[in-house]
Amino acid sequence: MAKRKQNWFERNLPRREDMERNRWLAPIAHRFARSELWRFTRRSVPRGAALGLFAAFIIPVGQIFLAAFLALPTRANVPVAALITFVTNPLTLLFWTAVANKVGSFVLKVDAATIGAANDEIASGRWDSFGWFLQTAGVTAFGFVVLSVLTASLGYLITGFLWRFLVARKWTRRPGRRKLLNPAE
Repeated sequence: MAKRKQNWFERNLPRREDMERNRWLAPIAHRFARSELWRFTRRSVPRGAALGLFAAFIIPVGQIFLAAFLALPTRANVPVAALITFVTNPLTLLFWTAVANKVGSFVLKVDAATIGAANDEIASGRWDSFGWFLQTAGVTAFGFVVLSVLTASLGYLITGFLWRFLVARKWTRRPGRRKLLNPAE
């Protein structure tokens, strides 16, 4: 029997059986087996997209598990939440770190806010490399928090609109539906 050619989405989509067999999820694997977490509905898919984007930017490691855990109480789609976390991966991490640093420095305006004794101590020369690291790491971490909230919100809205558009287009292409919309045909 020839195997059906799968697209990228179907190959990388986590399956319920994989989640149940995962040793890290064993204590709560029965919760992942609920069918409502695996259905593609107009409410669960945007929730899954938002949680996946939030988890992708909030922590650098273990995003899939965080997205899956967050999907449980919110009744979000687990496969979508897990798949969307691949936005941040080892190949794109440097890019997202630079973006997070720029976003964090834009929001915090660190240069204008560092006034006084702390700035004098850092500028004294004793803490040059360490102070620079702490300042950059803090700004970047805050940028990742801002990115996680912004991308989750945008992901929820865009996925909701995209879902409605695709369903409306699918309905208008139905053979019986055309006759209802255009009685002249």
